[in-house]
Amino acid sequence: MKTRFGLRGAAFAALLFVACVPASAQTSAVERGQAKFELSCAPCHGTGAGDDGRALLPGTEALQIKYRGALPAALEQRTDLTAEALTVFVRRGTWSMPPFRKTELTDAEITDLAAYLAMTSKRAPATR
Repeated sequence: MKTRFGLRGAAFAALLFVACVPASAQTSAVERGQAKFELSCAPCHGTGAGDDGRALLPGTEALQIKYRGALPAALEQRTDLTAEALTVFVRRGTWSMPPFRKTELTDAEITDLAAYLAMTSKRAPATR
């Protein structure tokens, strides 16, 4: 049996379904950003020792050398990493970090990462 609602009806049904999902079941930008950070960023930019026996992971150590204490080496302590700034670093690459294509890290995921990093920087101890 064909309905006369077509795509509009399907879109409305999908919107209604999403609206009816409890807020606790919907994932926030910060939660999505944290999951993406842990998967895509933390292997190089997390805190703690690397598998190679060094005191820091490669990206964190590279930023420590680059900034010489002027900025925190740990991304989760930075207060200047807006979605716009992250997009530049992620899309162009920088120093030893390769660029990431939109198929590897979407613009929406970068926005979620920025939301997560904004939250973590508020929790970070003062570095100066």
